[in-house]
Amino acid sequence: MSSLKVFINFLWRFFERCGAQAVTLVVSIVLARILDPDVYGVLALVTVFTTILQVFVDSGLGNALIQKKDADDLDFSSVFYFNFAVCVLLYLLMFFLAPLIATFYGIEELTAIIRVISLTLIISGVKNIQQAYVSRNMLFKKFFFSTIGGTIGAAVVGIWMAYAGFGVWALVAQNLFNLAVGTLILWLTVKWRPKLMFSWERLKGLLKYGWKLLVSRLLDTVYNELRSLIIGKKYSTSDLAYYNKGKQFPNLITNKINDSIDSVLFPSMSKEQSNIDHVKSMARRAIKTSTYALAPLMMGMAFCAEPLIRLILTEKWLPSVFYLRVFCVTYMFYPIHTANLNAIKAIGRSDLFLKLEIAKKVVGMALLFASMWFGVKAIALSMIVQSVLSQIINSWPNKKLLKYGYLEQLKDIIPTLGLAVFMGASVYFVSYLGLNDILTLIIQFVAGVAIYILGSIIFKLESFNYFKSLNGKLFSARKEKEND
Repeated sequence: MSSLKVFINFLWRFFERCGAQAVTLVVSIVLARILDPDVYGVLALVTVFTTILQVFVDSGLGNALIQKKDADDLDFSSVFYFNFAVCVLLYLLMFFLAPLIATFYGIEELTAIIRVISLTLIISGVKNIQQAYVSRNMLFKKFFFSTIGGTIGAAVVGIWMAYAGFGVWALVAQNLFNLAVGTLILWLTVKWRPKLMFSWERLKGLLKYGWKLLVSRLLDTVYNELRSLIIGKKYSTSDLAYYNKGKQFPNLITNKINDSIDSVLFPSMSKEQSNIDHVKSMARRAIKTSTYALAPLMMGMAFCAEPLIRLILTEKWLPSVFYLRVFCVTYMFYPIHTANLNAIKAIGRSDLFLKLEIAKKVVGMALLFASMWFGVKAIALSMIVQSVLSQIINSWPNKKLLKYGYLEQLKDIIPTLGLAVFMGASVYFVSYLGLNDILTLIIQFVAGVAIYILGSIIFKLESFNYFKSLNGKLFSARKEKEND
C-alpha cells in the first residue's frame, strides 16, 4: 500500500476526529461553565462501569476481522450476531446491578442514570462491525460524516438540556444522542449488512486471535477506570471531576491524533504483515511523524495551562491545572505505545500483546496502590512513571521482531521532544507580562508556532521535511486529478 494512500486515509480519519473534537470541545466548555464540578463527578462514577463493559462490545473480534486476510460475509455476520447478543446481556446486567452500584456510592440518583446510559452498550453492538468493515476496507471517509453528524446533534441536545436545568441528564442525553445518530448515519452510508448466516467454526477461529486482545484491553480499561473508582470513593466527586477535567483536554487532542493513526496504521500493517521491513518502516514513520505533531501541542498546553483553564472554564476549575500538566507529559509519549502495539497485532502476535498488557498492569497496579494513600495528585504523578515503564515494555518485543528497540525509538524522537519543551518553556514567560488571559494566550500561540517551525527549519527535523514532501505529493495528485 502506498504511503500516499495511507496518508490520505489518515487525513480523513484525522479530519473526522478533529471536526468532532472541535464541536465536543466547544460543548464541553459551555457545559462546564453551566454545570457544577459535582455533576461531572457523578457521571464519571457511572462511566467507570459502562466503559469497562464497552470492552466486551468488541470482544477483540473487530481487530480479528481486520487482521484476517480472507474475512468474508460469513465472518462478519457471525461476529455481528454474537456481539449483539453479548451487548443485550451486558445491558441486562447493568440494569439489575444499578441499585447496588448506587448504594455503594451512596447516591440514589445513580440507579436511573446507569439504566439509561447503559443503552450505549446495545447501540455500540449495532455499530461495531460496521466500524470494522470500514477500517478493513480503508473507507475512512464514511467515519467523517457519521461522527460529525452525531457530534453536532448531541451538542445541540446537551446544551439545551443544560440551560433548561436538567443537570447530569444533559450529559447523559448528549452521550446517547451522539452514539445513536452516528450509528444511524454509518448504517445509511456503508453498504454492508449482516446476512442470515452464522458459523461457530468461523467465530471460534476469530476468537482464537481476538480473545487475547479482549483480555488485554479489559486489563487496560479496568486499570484506568480503577483510578476513577478509587478517587470517587476514597476522596470526593469534586476531586474526581478536577482529575477528569485535567485529563480531558490533553486526552481529547491525543486521542484524535492517536485514534486516527491507530485506525489507519493497523489495517495498513496487517496488509504488509508478511514483509517485516515494511512493518518496521511504518512503525518508525508513525512514531516520528505523530510525535512531531503531538509533542508541541502537549507542551504548549502544559505551559499555558493556567490562563487556558481560567479563560475557558472559569476560576472554579483551576484545581484541574495540575492534572492537565501531568497528563500532557504522559500523553506526549503515546505514539510509541501505539506504533509498537499495532506492529505486534498486525503480524498476528496477539499472545505477545496479552503478555505485555499483563506486565504493564502489574507495574501499574503496584504504582496505583503505592500512591493512592498520598492524595489525588500522587495518583496522577504515578501515571508519568507508569508511562515511561510501559514504553519500555511495549517496545521490548520489537527489538527482536522488527530490529527496532526502545533506545532507537527514543533517538528518533529526542530532537522533536527537545524542541517542543524549549518552545513550551519559552512561551511560558509571556504569562509574567501581566496581560489579560486572551491576549496572553494569543501571544503564546503565535510565538509557539513560530518557534517550533523556525526550530524545525534550523535543526532540519526530518519529520518537518516529510510533511512538506507529502503536501507536495497531495498537491500534485490533486492537480493530476483536475487535469483528468
